[in-house]
Amino acid sequence: MLRALAVDNYRSLRKLRLPLDQLTLITGANGSGKSSLYRSLRLLADAAQNRVVPALALEGGLASTLWAGPEDITRGMRTGDVPIMGTVRNEPINLKLGIAGDEFGYSLELGLPPQDPSSTSMFLGDPHVKREAVWAGAVYRPASALVERRNGLLQVREGRSWQQVGTMLTPFDSMLSQYADPAGAPEMINLRERIRGWRFYDSLRTDAEAPARRSRVGTFTPVLASDGADLAAAWQTIEEIGDSALLEESLQDAFPGAQVQIREDAGGFRLAMRQPGLLRPLEAAELSDGTLRYLMLLAALLSPRPPEFMALNEPETSLHPDLLPALGRLIVKASEQCQLIVVSHARRLISAIEAHEGARCWQLEKALGETTLLGQGLEDTPAWHWPAR
Repeated sequence: MLRALAVDNYRSLRKLRLPLDQLTLITGANGSGKSSLYRSLRLLADAAQNRVVPALALEGGLASTLWAGPEDITRGMRTGDVPIMGTVRNEPINLKLGIAGDEFGYSLELGLPPQDPSSTSMFLGDPHVKREAVWAGAVYRPASALVERRNGLLQVREGRSWQQVGTMLTPFDSMLSQYADPAGAPEMINLRERIRGWRFYDSLRTDAEAPARRSRVGTFTPVLASDGADLAAAWQTIEEIGDSALLEESLQDAFPGAQVQIREDAGGFRLAMRQPGLLRPLEAAELSDGTLRYLMLLAALLSPRPPEFMALNEPETSLHPDLLPALGRLIVKASEQCQLIVVSHARRLISAIEAHEGARCWQLEKALGETTLLGQGLEDTPAWHWPAR
C-alpha cells in the first residue's frame, strides 16, 4: 500500500507530506489546493508513461506551475511581523514529486534547463529531469537506493556497488520509460508497471455528445475508460465476470426499483435504464447527467479488475445531494479491493465516508498562499528525504 505522497514547489504545495491510508479523503474550501494535490498524483503517473513534460506544458509550463512565494516562510512572516519577501535561494529552482509505500519509493525532480544564449532550440522552456530515484522501503536513504539518475547519467545498484548504464538519458525522458533491464533492475520495471496501473477519474463525460450516450462497439471491458465512453460494455462485463450481485445492490441503493439493461444494436452495445412508474426504459441519451455519471462511477468502482490505486476528483459533480450517501457507501465498499483517494467538498459525501472507521480525512487549508493539512502534527507527518541533487 502507498503510505506517503510528497510534493515540493508545485503550485500552492510548497512542502506537502500527505499520509495515505486504504481510503483517504481530501477536502477543503475552494482554492485550498485540492486540485493541485490531485494533479500532483497524475503527474507521478505521467512519469511512468513519459508524459510528465507534456502534461506540465498543458498547465502553462514549469514556470507557471512552480510555487510563487518565497523559498522559506519564516515565523515572522507567518505572524505578520516581517513582510513577505524573497531571499537568497539555498536550492536551485525545482519541482519535486515523490511516492512511497511499504515496499518501494520513487521520486522525481524537475528543474529549469541550462540557459544558453547561443542556443537556437525552440524547446528552451521545457523542464529537464534533474534527479530520479527508486529505493527499497518507505524512506529514501543512499543505502536503500536501487536505481538513481542524475541529469543524463543512470546507475543501478549491484550488490554494494553501482553499475553505470552506458546510455545517456535525454533531459525530457523519465528513466521509468527509457530503461528496462529485468536482470539488473527488476524493481524499477515492477514499479513502472504498478504506477501505470493507477486509475484516475476526473473527466467522466455526461454532455449531450458524450460517447456513453451512443451505441458503441463492445468487447470485454474490465476497466472503464477515463471518460466513461465504454460504459455499456463495462457494465455488461461486470454482469458476466464481475460481482453482479454487488452491482445490483449498489444500483438499488441509489435508485430503488431501477433496472439497467444492455442491448445489442447493430453490433454495438447500448445502455438503457428502466425506472419505476415509466412505461418504457430510458435510453442513455435520455438520462440526466447525474444519473449517467452515477452509473459510470458504479462501473469504475466495481471493476472486475480492481487496480492497486485509484483516485477520484470531485465525484459528486452533477449528482443530486440525495445520491451522495449511497456514493459514499459505494466508495467504502470499493476501498476493500483497492486503495482509494477521493477529493471532494460535498458535505454529505464526506460525512458518509468519514463514518467508515477505516477512512482517513484530511482538510486542506491555505495561509500565505501555502497549502497545509489542518491539524497535522509531527506524529502524522510521514518521514521523507529527497535524494540530493
